[in-house]
Amino acid sequence: MTTTLFTSCDTAFEELSWRADGLCAQTDPDAFFPSQGESARDAKRICAGCGVRQRCLEYAIAKDERFGIWGGLSGRERRRISGGDRSPGGAATPR
Repeated sequence: MTTTLFTSCDTAFEELSWRADGLCAQTDPDAFFPSQGESARDAKRICAGCGVRQRCLEYAIAKDERFGIWGGLSGRERRRISGGDRSPGGAATPR
């Protein structure tokens, strides 16, 4: 059973190891979580030149990250490409 635990931890670590290579790791994290009404342009510009952008986007979609800029997209943009935007009540809205 201990082997399973370590294997699971190793897999989880490997799943996130790409984050160290992200340009966001060298940037103020607040830039990727703008307050409502603030521009996300700077974060998206950083993501545009990032070598792990696709992995970041795939991770955010798989984990249903709702907030922040991940892989160059906002939560709303990610929901649109992953199967529909969701209203606050939880029902999917048509694309």
